[in-house]
Amino acid sequence: MKRPVFVLGSPRSGTTLLYHMLLSAGGFAVYRSESKVFDLIAPRFGSLRAAKNRAKMLDLWFQTRMFGVSEVDPDEFRAEIMSECRTAGDFLRIFMEDISRAQNVDRWAECTPEHLLYVPWIKRDLPDAQFIHIIRDGRDVALSLQKQGWVQPFPWDKDRGLIVAGIFWEWIVGKGREFGRALGADYTEIRYEDLMADPRSALARLGQFIDHDLNYDRIQQVAIGSVNEPNTSFTSEVQKGGFQPVGRWRSSFLSGDLATFEGAIGPFLKESGYPLEATEKPRNADALKRMRAFYRAYWDSKLSIKVKTPFGRFFMTSAPSEL
Repeated sequence: MKRPVFVLGSPRSGTTLLYHMLLSAGGFAVYRSESKVFDLIAPRFGSLRAAKNRAKMLDLWFQTRMFGVSEVDPDEFRAEIMSECRTAGDFLRIFMEDISRAQNVDRWAECTPEHLLYVPWIKRDLPDAQFIHIIRDGRDVALSLQKQGWVQPFPWDKDRGLIVAGIFWEWIVGKGREFGRALGADYTEIRYEDLMADPRSALARLGQFIDHDLNYDRIQQVAIGSVNEPNTSFTSEVQKGGFQPVGRWRSSFLSGDLATFEGAIGPFLKESGYPLEATEKPRNADALKRMRAFYRAYWDSKLSIKVKTPFGRFFMTSAPSEL
């Protein structure tokens, strides 16, 4: 098999669109699901060197949508996992290679946005993996995250959900950049806005990075998933024929809200290539700093507990029907 590719980014940043572009280009196994192996499945079961843990993980996996859409033979897959798998990376690789062989292709890609937080683990388990990090304006991302209720603020911040969503965007993108840039040539970034404005050039650059022909005309012709139908939180825009995913925040933020939002994460927006536009100064700047520090510390602690300690398994409470 050729080198696997991971398409990563903050949720609501265009990861699904870019992933479906790769699938539409041909040569990749078509798998229409997130795998969630590293962020949700594997952390529940401890070391997969233990046969009992592999068996328990399989029992859960077979109940999930992630397995259900794959058309992988469960008996053959169980035999492979029980004999060959020792890590989460082994589990995902065996699964995706089974799909690839069934489709007569020699490469696979994976797109679970939150895997951005697990890049060091993925790279340790799959040393030949390549990573594409798609980054989108945090103001647009926060609007979409809030609309979907993706990031839940604490009760005392229930009226500041948009700000909390922006702080989450800063946190997860910052983590991804820190982890990714440590990988050198196996990591690259692309801005969602560049992909939308000039897809041919953006895809040509990515194609060179992963050594794969990402022909834009073919992608438009095949048009898998969100290449054909936008994966958007704002479906009314599509229905009315006015879909504008870039710069939506300009018409959606009130001036005071924009000042507060940019007051919370403005430096990171600028660092990521997004100029600030609020003309007012934020109120309660010190309170915003404390709020930002609190949520970042909370998410850091939760991630560390989840990945590094057995207690982290208690965070993994999703029922199979939810996966």
